[in-house]
Amino acid sequence: MTTLTFELPDELAEEARSRGLFAPGAIEAMIRDTLRRSAMADLFDAADKLAAAEFPPLTMAEIQDEVNAVRMERRRRASGA
Repeated sequence: MTTLTFELPDELAEEARSRGLFAPGAIEAMIRDTLRRSAMADLFDAADKLAAAEFPPLTMAEIQDEVNAVRMERRRRASGA
């Protein structure tokens, strides 16, 4: 467990305290929510970049080749090779 110490302006600290933001678990919940939102933003940014790359569509044969390659790799790992 990590202990954090930080400084806030008195007015802000009092408002946060009055709204229950210093209650046990409240700051942890806020941090977890912020991290989740950040991860989602990163995911959407990556999706936007991928869409902007304009890769040509794969043919069904190319898709099947990729599926087969993944299956072979999983079998190889499962066999301990």
